[in-house]
Amino acid sequence: MITKKNQKYYMIAMIAISVLVSSFAFYFYQVFFSPNTLTESDVPAELKIPSNATFQQVSDSLSEHNIITDVISFSFVAKMLKYQENVKPGRYIIPPKLSNKELVTLLRSGRQTPIDLTFNNIRTKEDLSEKISKNLEISQDQFLALLQDSVYIRKFDFNEETIMSMFIPNTYEVYWDTSPEQLFDRMYREYNKFWTKPRIAKADSLGMSRIEVSTLASIVQAETAKKDERPTIAGVYINRLERNIPLQADPTLVFALGDFSIKRVLNVHKEIDSPYNTYLHTGLPPGPINLPDISSLDAVLNYAHHDYLYFCAKEDFSGYHVFSTNLRDHLIQARKYQNALNKANVY
Repeated sequence: MITKKNQKYYMIAMIAISVLVSSFAFYFYQVFFSPNTLTESDVPAELKIPSNATFQQVSDSLSEHNIITDVISFSFVAKMLKYQENVKPGRYIIPPKLSNKELVTLLRSGRQTPIDLTFNNIRTKEDLSEKISKNLEISQDQFLALLQDSVYIRKFDFNEETIMSMFIPNTYEVYWDTSPEQLFDRMYREYNKFWTKPRIAKADSLGMSRIEVSTLASIVQAETAKKDERPTIAGVYINRLERNIPLQADPTLVFALGDFSIKRVLNVHKEIDSPYNTYLHTGLPPGPINLPDISSLDAVLNYAHHDYLYFCAKEDFSGYHVFSTNLRDHLIQARKYQNALNKANVY
């Protein structure tokens, strides 16, 4: 039989339990659903989670960069949702005012935000490795090692001299944690996308392989920054190739010497013993001397038909060139340019 005294205790206990349950329910709601990211900001934050990162590293990074306010509640929700055992690397853009549940759900899903990878104005493998690794998780040394790995690059049908042809300068959307091997595969797919049937047909009509087009395009690009002039310069070199005349391209000497500070090619430079010396050797060098962009590649494929065999930079240093069909006229123009260099104290 329940006495009034026991009934009173029972009611008090029930009230206490109800209060506790309500308090815990409110606490759990707060922990799961209250805003906990960038609570005092309206600007999203970037979070980079390295490959093989632990949950503790993720938590520390979120705290150090002031992305979350309450580390303990985040850790609790992460444990409840089993994120601590499912950390996924990548680059994540964290919006302001996310709850712990929303944040953990985002990170656990692996829905990272891609980046725009852009590379151009590249001369060497070192330049390319530096530019590519600048905004990716991979290091410059990692990527350079693959570029120099003769066995690895053979799978793409390139060698040490021609591998740069595979990289078409452009802007590509990639993930921050892309591995060097994944990036090579991606660039190879993009290379094949660029070389459409019409482009391949044009290369065939020139009697050139895709690599040879890239090689000539790299010389054309090194000769002029003026895109409207590139088809004309390409036409000069094609005329010389067809007549088996040495290209005599100064940029190939600079590449062979490995000194890109040279502003004026001298006769002594023309004596270097290198397959890239197009004064000593006829035909194209073994591979590209830079990373030709799309306009340079298309300039070769759509070269201007004319009778020019020579060209020389204009004496006004405008960046444009004067074209000649014979050596006599070319030497006259060359002398004007040499005199302009002398006056400008360029030696």
